[in-house]
Amino acid sequence: MPYVIADDLPTEPAGVRFRRLLERPQILEMPGAHLGLAALLAKRAGFEALYLSGAAMSATMGLPDLGMITVDDVCFHIRQVARAAMLPVLVDGDTGYGEALNVMHMVRAFEEAGAAAVHLEDQLLPKKCGHLNDKKLASADDMAAKVAAARKARRHLYIIARTDAAASEGLEGAVARAKRYLEAGADAIFPEALTSAEMFREFARRLPGVKLLANMTEFGRTPFFTAAEFQAMGYAMVIWPVSHLRVAAKAMEELYAAIRRDGGTQNMVGRMQTRAELYETIGYHAYEALDASLVRTVVPEDMPAR
Repeated sequence: MPYVIADDLPTEPAGVRFRRLLERPQILEMPGAHLGLAALLAKRAGFEALYLSGAAMSATMGLPDLGMITVDDVCFHIRQVARAAMLPVLVDGDTGYGEALNVMHMVRAFEEAGAAAVHLEDQLLPKKCGHLNDKKLASADDMAAKVAAARKARRHLYIIARTDAAASEGLEGAVARAKRYLEAGADAIFPEALTSAEMFREFARRLPGVKLLANMTEFGRTPFFTAAEFQAMGYAMVIWPVSHLRVAAKAMEELYAAIRRDGGTQNMVGRMQTRAELYETIGYHAYEALDASLVRTVVPEDMPAR
């Protein structure tokens, strides 16, 4: 049901609801959903939390994932996703959009927009997708200062520290950085671009009791694992950050090719969501009913006096 007329609007902050989901024994599955419509579809499929990817937001704007988007750009997406589905949303905070004070501003802005959680990464600008080569890392102390700043600024936001160190500093370096970030106040750790089940298991073994996030992105350095497999390796959360965008972009590419080839969309109708299905997804008729219940047309009966 649409967020503005739901009877079950959340009464607790999103960060509190996110923590409660993590108290359960099963892994928390978070598909990417960077648009309100995607959030509604993911909720309908049964997901209880969502992920907002910087790469997905950047690509939607026609930009590469190089840290080019702004806090305001991200907040636009947070607001529509959080209010459409009313589910806790984990947001990609990139490098924090600057140093410690910028991180504090980001945390406050994300919370006000409705975010439940954020992850910060220990790269230097221009940052890259975690599964690409030649990433440049900030010092562990500088990243720890950002984590501490985020912790100081947050009210309820759940803070996840991401480390991209495995590629250049090995597992030892990534674990050492993770411990430093936990000391600085991180609630959980996100080891990016691990390349084998053995690495995932060993990272978890060296951080007992710590909530860990796994990234199951396609076309990267991590082999395909299921949510159940990540849970067995010791992970509390898993994201599929850009999968929805990749499927949608491929479908759009095929649609445009079909129009050019066939002179219209007649051969693609079977692959489309129907108008009725779209209206059901967005609650079109519920909004109509709400509008009718609030606004009644008043017909004047007499001419006004002069």
